[in-house]
Amino acid sequence: MPAISFQSVSKTFQSSRGASGSVVQALDHVSFDIQPGEFFGLLGPNGAGKTTLISILAGLSRASSGQVLVHGHDVVTDYAEARRQLGVVPQELVFDPFFSVRESLRIQSGYFGVKHNDDWIDELLSSLGLTDKANANMRQLSGGMKRRVLVALALVHKPPVIVLDEPTAGVDVELRQTLWQFIAKLNREGSTVLLTTHYLEEAEALCGRIAMLKQGRVVALASTSDLLKSASSNVLRFKVDRELPEALAVKARVTGRIVQFPAQNARDIENYLAAVREAGLVAEDVEIRKADLEDVFLEVMSDKTVSMPAATEVIA
Repeated sequence: MPAISFQSVSKTFQSSRGASGSVVQALDHVSFDIQPGEFFGLLGPNGAGKTTLISILAGLSRASSGQVLVHGHDVVTDYAEARRQLGVVPQELVFDPFFSVRESLRIQSGYFGVKHNDDWIDELLSSLGLTDKANANMRQLSGGMKRRVLVALALVHKPPVIVLDEPTAGVDVELRQTLWQFIAKLNREGSTVLLTTHYLEEAEALCGRIAMLKQGRVVALASTSDLLKSASSNVLRFKVDRELPEALAVKARVTGRIVQFPAQNARDIENYLAAVREAGLVAEDVEIRKADLEDVFLEVMSDKTVSMPAATEVIA
């Protein structure tokens, strides 16, 4: 039985723009299963439907059609049991300002009927670097510390399925390392993890399988290794001291001084470097690297043809 099953899930909204409004298709027949013990990534650009799908899973929104199951429990008709199986870390910093960290965790435990779990609360506090903040009021915490508490609140009832919606957005390196060490440990012990993130290096390092959403539809679904193998080229990477000419810039991915070109072969590399020289620029720190998940993501989202292996499902 899948830990999570999305079965032809669609969601439409009525837009308030215009006199009569219009229907917005946020999700369009999304279907995939996540198996128990998987570390699964859900990726997509802003507005792709990731948070809408998570909201439906968590019972915060209802699908217009389709079904979502958590360990066989329907999130609508068997909501209480489905919700008991889930620990959800939302994007937003939502907290009760009137209680301390420890009080908040005890109250959250009570929502699920869990009593006398102070040992587990202490372990959560220790694992997430919150021990010295246990008696601090939530209002006194920094944004990063509040984010840690949200993770603890999601895990306090020991759910078998952990849902992380952009958990490291805007947080420091220390929290990222602390969080991933702890979540990876829970995953090794059998917890299922569903992660949405814009940090593709995190998804590449952590997730065994990935689904990519675009405009509410699944456009790629595969193991991370198969997605990386599907990349159509290597990448030429170097730094320049001035802007590229427009004819070159449209073919490149430019981040500050760093320029990256897809390179099928040695001739492509020679041609790009020659064009850079002809433009009067100097290429520094030149290197050739394997395509990473960000390259694959950009290729899929730009509608380029991706040569996928048989184990990979790509939905046109």
